[in-house]
Amino acid sequence: MKAAIIYWSGTGNTEAMAKAIERGMRAAGAEVELQSVEKADAGALAGYDKLAFGCPSMGNEELEDTIFAPFFTSAEANLKGKSVALFGSYGWGDGEWMRNWHTRAGGAGAVLFGEGLIQQEAPDESVCEDFGKRFASA
Repeated sequence: MKAAIIYWSGTGNTEAMAKAIERGMRAAGAEVELQSVEKADAGALAGYDKLAFGCPSMGNEELEDTIFAPFFTSAEANLKGKSVALFGSYGWGDGEWMRNWHTRAGGAGAVLFGEGLIQQEAPDESVCEDFGKRFASA
């Protein structure tokens, strides 16, 4: 099973989540590529069995709008039928950005893993690793 984890991180919390999810997926036997969104190619997503996307809540509980949101918009055409996990950190609010993102990814045809993983501020890496193991095994 080949997977990609693609993320954007402003403070480092979502990056820490991505690295912990990667460790969990590898521990479950997955072949994983970890990529910051700046280096990712939306057109190459078709070559993966599973995709995990990470972005923190920004502004008024929304995806980061200058780098990540444009990438995700271009990636949506490649999500139909793909196993997709969403994750990110937040500092305030109640997770509305994740609920909206989850609905959006589902609308693009993604086969979503759970309801996404959100962590307030600094992540609990053991929770993230477990999420990665479960996603790789699903």
